[in-house]
Amino acid sequence: MTDQLQVPYRSIPDMFLQRVANTPNANALASPGPSGPVWLTWKTVGERASAIAAGLVSLGVQPEDRVAVASNTRIEWILADLGILCAGAATTTVYPSTEPKDAAYILRDSGSRVLIAEDAVQVEKLAGADLPNLTHVVVIDGSTPQAAVPVLSLAELEQKGKAALAEDPELVTRVANAVRSDQLATLMYTSGTTGTPKGVELLHGGWVWEGVAQAKLGILRPDDLQYLWLPLSHSFGKTLTCGIIHVGLPTYVDGRIDKIVENLAIVKPTLMCGAPRIFEKVYNRVVSTT
Repeated sequence: MTDQLQVPYRSIPDMFLQRVANTPNANALASPGPSGPVWLTWKTVGERASAIAAGLVSLGVQPEDRVAVASNTRIEWILADLGILCAGAATTTVYPSTEPKDAAYILRDSGSRVLIAEDAVQVEKLAGADLPNLTHVVVIDGSTPQAAVPVLSLAELEQKGKAALAEDPELVTRVANAVRSDQLATLMYTSGTTGTPKGVELLHGGWVWEGVAQAKLGILRPDDLQYLWLPLSHSFGKTLTCGIIHVGLPTYVDGRIDKIVENLAIVKPTLMCGAPRIFEKVYNRVVSTT
């Protein structure tokens, strides 16, 4: 398959912007709502990711700078990742369960310029840490706590981006089009269970190959409905997001493991990837209630 596989993309931003252009009104990503899944179209995902990208550029983020994400799996994780990549930067992944010492080490070792944190709990892990490269913290949920650097909400970052795009509508397109296949896309850190966490450098070319390969094998199809709960700080979850973009696969995103079994009856996915223990939980729940 390797010899025959043709990859028509230079980078994840190239693949993503083509998806937005080709199916703008199709359902892309959903998050949990009070009455069931709340869907965003590819057009909306494109607009939000572009606003995040432009917002990061307005904060001084340059191509190949590192921007860290410390959050559970949720739709904003994917939006942040796409925004980082469309800004020409690279995403540093931080598991939300990472201890403060290791979280600070990852940000320092990667040289991350900005941290996008799920909430104040993630921000507080950095209290007193020596992070000379960090210039801003962006918080997805809740209040914006005090930190050694300026803190703003994700909504405020998107507003900054919209203002930047109003002045320069081609800003994100120009930056995204300059991203190369051999450019760093992701720094994924090991858990640290065997010593100091180690960053694995992953390039755009490898990720887009993964997205195309999944479609080639018939693993992902646009007529499926996926339930994505896997950690996006791990290569498996990231690989799936690349397949989602290439295929245009509608995907419900919710990392709350304790909600998976009950949400399956609500979302009714045709596809869910995971480790055997998750499917054992589903099986045991079905058996115990029938």
